[in-house]
Amino acid sequence: MTVSGVELNNGITMPQLGLGLWLVPQEDTENVVRTALDIGYRSVDTASAYENEEGTGRALRASGIPREELFVTTKLRNGDQGYDSTLRAFDTSMRLLGLDYLDLYLIHWPMPSRDRYMDTWRAFEKLLEGGRVRSIGVSNFTAGTLRRVVDEGDVVPAVNQIELHPYFQQADMRAVNSEYDVRTEAYSPLGHGGKLLRDPVLTSLAEKYDRTPAQIALRWQIQLGNIVIPKSVTPSRIAENFDVFGFELADDDMAAIRKMDRGARVGEDPETFDLIF
Repeated sequence: MTVSGVELNNGITMPQLGLGLWLVPQEDTENVVRTALDIGYRSVDTASAYENEEGTGRALRASGIPREELFVTTKLRNGDQGYDSTLRAFDTSMRLLGLDYLDLYLIHWPMPSRDRYMDTWRAFEKLLEGGRVRSIGVSNFTAGTLRRVVDEGDVVPAVNQIELHPYFQQADMRAVNSEYDVRTEAYSPLGHGGKLLRDPVLTSLAEKYDRTPAQIALRWQIQLGNIVIPKSVTPSRIAENFDVFGFELADDDMAAIRKMDRGARVGEDPETFDLIF
């Protein structure tokens, strides 16, 4: 199965679906990533704060897949924000991943109360200019913090990775991203599972299309044009999450999911989150 690609604002193509590695323990990461690569994933999303970059890198090298066929994302740890500290942190991530270049580097959180993200962004621009990163972007940025990066920086972020699922659809933020030609990437696309995946809208659509509720939720994201990075450590679910390109939701079913929006986060609010980790 071939994953569709989306073109970023710098002309680089990114797979529309990838494997998220949040909360995957270091000791499990290599097997999880190798399983995903065997299934057909070519995009993986990790972060310095996840402390599993080393296992991710081992799996990528062991796969035998040509480097140019892989799309690797990692994120800067909050405590490493700042110009010089960002450059040092990038070197550490690259050493752990065992890579010569990175496909996408993201500022993990804006932490506006600490006001370091513009210095950090200038370091990102230097890495991009030097060819060490193919694309740079942000994560958890709001309309205000994203606009400041666009206004004060020299490079428009290629991606803004935000919490996004049927219970928290972020239509306004998606519109701001689109205004600046920034691609929306959805993390926690299944809302941590549980209640969301038992919602009668998703379960009824799953029955209609002979799919699972998770596949319906992911397919909705794909048809919105979002990049999506579901996380799982279970091989069957990793495969299930990948199998979302062989069907299409009808317009009225897309509309039914749109009505599920509750404005309900399952994660932290980026306006106030400033934890150093």
